[in-house]
Amino acid sequence: MNAIQKKIHDLHHNKRPLTMEPESIDRFWDETLLKFKDKPLEAEAVQRETFMAGVDAYHVTFQGYDDTPLKGWFLVPSFLQKETYPCLVCFPGYTADKGIPERHASWLLQGFAVFALDVRGQGGETGNNLDYDAGTSVGWITQNILDKERCYYMAITIDAFKAVDWVMSRPEVNKDKIAVMGGSQGGGLSLITGALHDSVSLIIADIPNMCYLDYGVLHSVGSLKEAADYVKRNPDRMSTVLDTLAHFDIMNLAHRIRVPVRMSAGLKDMVCWPETIFAAYNRIVSEKHIDVHPFSGHEVSEWQKRSHMRYLEAWKES
Repeated sequence: MNAIQKKIHDLHHNKRPLTMEPESIDRFWDETLLKFKDKPLEAEAVQRETFMAGVDAYHVTFQGYDDTPLKGWFLVPSFLQKETYPCLVCFPGYTADKGIPERHASWLLQGFAVFALDVRGQGGETGNNLDYDAGTSVGWITQNILDKERCYYMAITIDAFKAVDWVMSRPEVNKDKIAVMGGSQGGGLSLITGALHDSVSLIIADIPNMCYLDYGVLHSVGSLKEAADYVKRNPDRMSTVLDTLAHFDIMNLAHRIRVPVRMSAGLKDMVCWPETIFAAYNRIVSEKHIDVHPFSGHEVSEWQKRSHMRYLEAWKES
């Protein structure tokens, strides 16, 4: 066994201890989701022009956690002339956005409808009305980080959850074929949405964040460094910060995932370390697969995307 094989072997066989008991986290999320179950989406979809022939493009606005108008693109490959389409709900990486409609052409050509979302406050056209009442580190994730029910992770998780609710309302969507997908932050949001929403039937999470979060806060050079900087300034609040994050940790929520999961990890990734990704992956009990790229950092290659396309081609027809 060479060094690379040993590293991958060790990652597969290292089961990290949970930072929350399943009964506690289930109780928290069951109560939380009940609060938002009947919250109206106040949604609007306005058809827009696109350079893609035979594609219907809608600019969507809806409300998730609060009254923030969340923005997205809903794209339908109407050139296929089907009654319904399998749908990919796409979440962006940290600081990124939903892009332009044409960014998602490959999925449309493969026969999928696409709902591409902004994440509040980040690089797209969606603002952030989250009412946070204390100072933060540079970035977004430490907004209300001392209050698990009002923190930024709660807001974006409910936003993502309600995005699936919106997709479920569309007549063009095959309700039995809704996948959530994304990389990094988008991968984390895909996993937590798949763990919480009963209508998700597939999760594709590349190099996902929101896994083994206490380890991530200690080691990551990405968004979780914001939490580390916050604790550096407020060392007396470390236990509260870590407790908040534990409620959004995929490692603690993995037992709720009951649908197929496809993930990836790069052994040179210092943003979403492979140790964090495998801490979540090893606790998933449903059908699962992970691609490990020994010489990749925080990136999703064309090879990885094509691997998902191959799987999705069979999945949408199953």
